Amino acid sequence: MNNQQAGKRRWLAGIVLTALFGASSVSAETLRFWTTEEQPERLERQKEMAQDFEKLSGTKVEVIPVTESDLGTRATAAFSAGDLPDVIYHPLQYTLPWSEAGILDADAATEVIEELGGDTFAPGALQMATVPDGYAAIPVDGWTQMIVYRKDLFDEKKLAAPDSFANVVAALKALHNPPEMFGFVAATKVDENFMSQVLEHVFLANGVSPVNKDGIQMLDKKKTTEVLDFYKAIANASPDGELYWKQSRELYFAGKAAMIIWSPFILDELAGLRDSAPPTINSDPTSRELASKTGIVTRFSGPSNPEGAAWGDVRYFGITTDADIDNAMAFVRYSMSDGYTNTLAIAPEGKFPVRRGDETNPTLYTEAWSKLPVGVDRKAPLSELYEAEMIEEIVNGLNNAQRWGVAEGQLALASRVINSHSINRLVREYIDGKRDASSTVDAMNKALAEIQ
Repeated sequence: MNNQQAGKRRWLAGIVLTALFGASSVSAETLRFWTTEEQPERLERQKEMAQDFEKLSGTKVEVIPVTESDLGTRATAAFSAGDLPDVIYHPLQYTLPWSEAGILDADAATEVIEELGGDTFAPGALQMATVPDGYAAIPVDGWTQMIVYRKDLFDEKKLAAPDSFANVVAALKALHNPPEMFGFVAATKVDENFMSQVLEHVFLANGVSPVNKDGIQMLDKKKTTEVLDFYKAIANASPDGELYWKQSRELYFAGKAAMIIWSPFILDELAGLRDSAPPTINSDPTSRELASKTGIVTRFSGPSNPEGAAWGDVRYFGITTDADIDNAMAFVRYSMSDGYTNTLAIAPEGKFPVRRGDETNPTLYTEAWSKLPVGVDRKAPLSELYEAEMIEEIVNGLNNAQRWGVAEGQLALASRVINSHSINRLVREYIDGKRDASSTVDAMNKALAEIQ
C-alpha cells in the first residue's frame, strides 16, 4: 500500500472513529502511551484523560510513566524488540532522530496535523519537527525563554522594551545602579546548563549557530563578536561571582535587578503563589506587586539578525511505527482537540498551547489556557495575574521558537556542543579579560572543530 492509499485509509478510519465517539462502541484494543510527565498529580490527570477517551471511543489507554533520562534507551530497546508503545510524549531532542531511525510514523503525524489544521499550530513548533514529506510528530506544548524586566522602571525612564541588544544596553545605562539596582543578572557559572540555555538564546538572537546541515561550522567573526560584546555588557552590569538561575531569581524578587533571563516557570512565583520561592520586594511573600510591575520579551534580536529569535522547548506526541495507527491517531486528535485544555492543565505554567484554536475559533485554546489555575500553595489563572498583552507575548514566542541544529537536522551534534560547555568557558574567559574578542572567536572555532 503506498503513502497516498495509506493516508486515505487512515483518514476514513479517523472519520469512523470520530463518528463513533459517544456511541455504544466497545473496542478490545488497548493503546500504550508513554509519558515523561510522571509526577503523581500529573500522572493522575493523564489517567483521567485516558478514561475520558475510552468513554468516547471504546479504546482503552494504558498510561505508562517513563523517566525522561531513560526515554532514549527504552525507546531504542523497544524498537529493536518490535515492542514500541503506540504513542510517546517526548521532548524535542528525540523527534527528528527517532523519525530518521524509523521509530516514529511521520505519515501518521502529518495526517493528524493536516486534519486538525496546520495553520492552527505555532509555526516554530511545527518547523522544529519538519521532515521532507511532512512532520515527524505532533507538537503538544512548549515554552520559550524570556527576558523578564521591570516594566515600571522602563516606563518611568521612557525606555523601549528590551527586545534587542541595543535596547538592553540602553536600559543598562539608565538603570544600573549597584548595589541598589543591578542592570542585569547574567548567567556566568560555566558548568550550569542555565548558562548554556541563556547563551544559546543570545547567539540565536544574532543569527549565530555552531552547526549547519553538514556538521560543525566556523562561527562568523563579526556576528560572534557582537554576541560577545553584548554578553560582556550584561555581565558587567551583574553582581560578581558564579551566577545562575538561583541568584537571578533572588535578586529580581528582591527588587534589585532590572532584567533577567528565565523560563516561564517563574510566572507563578512572581505573583506570590509558591511559598518556597516568594517575592521579597516587600514584606508580604504572597504579594502580586512584583508581577504587576513586570514585563516579558520572548523574542529579541541582535544587530546582524533584525528578525531575532526565541529559544524554545517543545514537547511532542509521536505515533510509533509499531502503533495501532488508527486508534493512536484518534487518541492524539482527541488530546489535541476536545481534550486539549485538559492536556495543558497538567502544568499550565510550563505548557503553553502550541495549538492556538481550531478552524472556527482561532484563539479557543489560548483563551482556555490563560484561565487555567497556576501555582503551588495558592492558585490563580494567568489571565488574572497578567495583562492580556503579556499573555499574548508569552504564547506568540512559540511562533519563532528556535534551537541550534533543528532546522539543519543536526540537533544531536548541537547538543554535544552545548554539553561540552566549551562555549560557556570561553565566553566566561572573555568576560574576565583573558583574551580579546577576535582571539575568543578563534578559540571557540578551535574547540568546535574537536567536537564530533
